[in-house]
Amino acid sequence: MSTITQEKTFETLKSVFAEIMEADVSAVTLADSLRDLGANSIDRADIITETMEQLDVSLPMVRFGEARNIGDIVAIICEGGEAE
Repeated sequence: MSTITQEKTFETLKSVFAEIMEADVSAVTLADSLRDLGANSIDRADIITETMEQLDVSLPMVRFGEARNIGDIVAIICEGGEAE
């Protein structure tokens, strides 16, 4: 069991976001929301799913329903990764 750091999760999410959205992520912060950055609901689901796959974390998408920004998503993934 390895603990997933918030920094690694954030960097992975930014990389996945850049790939899916074909966007520059240099200015993306934990306070930003995927929606505000232009990701529609399908994009957001794809970004979260791919990020979890790359980090070898499996969580139900319903866990992300209350996430308001990227920081919330990162925290949820990190918590789930620790429970593995």
